[in-house]
Amino acid sequence: MKTQVKWMVGLVALISLTGCVQKVAKPNNPYYAPITPQNLQSVRPVTGSIYSVSTNRDIYGDGRATRIGDIITVLLTERTQSSKSAKTSYDKETQINLPQPTILGRGLSAFGNPIGVSQPNAKSEFEGEGQSDMSNSLNGNITVTVHDVLPNGSLVVRGEKWLTLNQGEEYIRVSGLVRPQDIDQDNSIASTKLADARIEYAGNGAINDTNASGWLTRFFIGPFWPL
Repeated sequence: MKTQVKWMVGLVALISLTGCVQKVAKPNNPYYAPITPQNLQSVRPVTGSIYSVSTNRDIYGDGRATRIGDIITVLLTERTQSSKSAKTSYDKETQINLPQPTILGRGLSAFGNPIGVSQPNAKSEFEGEGQSDMSNSLNGNITVTVHDVLPNGSLVVRGEKWLTLNQGEEYIRVSGLVRPQDIDQDNSIASTKLADARIEYAGNGAINDTNASGWLTRFFIGPFWPL
């Protein structure tokens, strides 16, 4: 029995430690990499004409991104704020008192003791209160590339930016959908106008490690700890 308990405790600890392992992000992720020149090249039709659709440039255009491989600057103006509070309380009081039964006017007894049930007052109380406030903001910019153009004209954009500091690295990754009409004249767009946006800002290195709790601390505050 003791051996089974030890195995169960070891299994729970192993599962908890496995969940605590965090994957370290690395640069040059293929998903966020820009389009390679080979994918941008298209076969030039042999028509005998000087004009070619593959090399056409609109001299009257405004320079906004419309094709695969074009570049767009995303202005990060994210700000979120949330607040939540909850309060619960209840109490319960119970009292049981069963008098001694009688037969023909005489009280029943067993072994010289009267038969009856009498329980003192039983009372239970609970009160809980919780409050959570959270606010986040992210300002800056990142330049991404167009990876695809959907049939409705929306642009699929994504890209990443890495900053190598003296004590680690910081990175920003952005992906989402852009409507061409939302792009400003300077070929930029606010991050709040990205559909299905995925914005990731984090870091690696000594400074980031000091802001993270150790694996043993995460085990004691994890869902597997009974207290």
